[in-house]
Amino acid sequence: MTEKKKPVEEKEVVTKIVGIAKNMQLDIQKMKQPQLKIPLRALSNVEYDSKEGYFKLLPGVKERTLTASTIKTFAQTLRMMALSKQLVQTNDIATKRDAYYQSKGAWGPAGFTEQEESDAIMDDIEAMMAVNREQIGFIPDEHGDSIAGNLIIVDHDSDTKEKIEIDCSKMGSGGWSVPSSVEHLHFKTKAKFVLAIETSGTFQRLNYHKFWKKYDCILASLKGVPSRSIRRLLRRLSDEHNLPVYVFTDGDPYGYFSIYRTLKVGSGNAAHINKYFCVPKAKYIGVTPQDIIDYKLPTHPLKEVDLKKIKDIIKNDPFLKAHKEWQKALNDMVKMGKRVEQQAFSAHSLNYVMDTYLPEKLKNTKTWLP
Repeated sequence: MTEKKKPVEEKEVVTKIVGIAKNMQLDIQKMKQPQLKIPLRALSNVEYDSKEGYFKLLPGVKERTLTASTIKTFAQTLRMMALSKQLVQTNDIATKRDAYYQSKGAWGPAGFTEQEESDAIMDDIEAMMAVNREQIGFIPDEHGDSIAGNLIIVDHDSDTKEKIEIDCSKMGSGGWSVPSSVEHLHFKTKAKFVLAIETSGTFQRLNYHKFWKKYDCILASLKGVPSRSIRRLLRRLSDEHNLPVYVFTDGDPYGYFSIYRTLKVGSGNAAHINKYFCVPKAKYIGVTPQDIIDYKLPTHPLKEVDLKKIKDIIKNDPFLKAHKEWQKALNDMVKMGKRVEQQAFSAHSLNYVMDTYLPEKLKNTKTWLP
């Protein structure tokens, strides 16, 4: 991967992290209990400047001292800072969910039980260093219909009607935002396939590292249940350019039958337009119950709402009834009592999903679901 030039602000972030660590080291050498001073994030510790137009923090702080009762939180804070330093120095990124799963895979007793804990620690570090989360390497896992990779969108200027060509390989880390209607667009591409991804965080990771360049493909972010516009765009790419569409979602009933099934065959509520807004040739290459075993993934227990949805799918969904492979997947999920997320692969390493999992999945068509 080509090394990207690091902005000055990133060097300053590393300097701040190292400075905090050195101060703690000095305290330990002096036989003092190390402390972290974290700005108090509360309405009682802000002021509103009408000229600036936003809340500003006042000097109030909370002190986190290393004691027997705080040792885990202290360790988690230091490990999160170390992860931030690694991300900044390697010019990489991680979603908040990635950071949570990193603790599951490598932090031992310091691992987080719930993401709420890791989010709180991340916010503490952000405030302590007086930077925004993106500057310390962490990005939100926000939703958004986006396209990136080996595709040129041919649009036109709404005023002059002049043709505009948008190169989706030059959209930076965010991708091209899909408009509400795509009927007026034309496409130029020599890509081999489209990879449609459930979460924005995983999309951003693959786009950031130009997965599409190595595998000559197009990346699409679905923002959960796919909108009509992204479904229509993928359908047109599938039909007009004979492009396979591979779908990568979480391993749960929502990802399988609210996202993938809706994309592939549509929904009952929109039966009158499904023929325009579905991608019949789509294939599922996302996380399956078998992947939990094969890749030793951290999981979450199925909730009552998951079991209820599975029961409803088994009873009522014609797509499930037509495919024994999906019946087996749901039955295996119920037997295991587990669901799994795309970003669970971060327990192995942040880029495991693109360096190992997806390349293996793309080669082994026997692991795909219809």
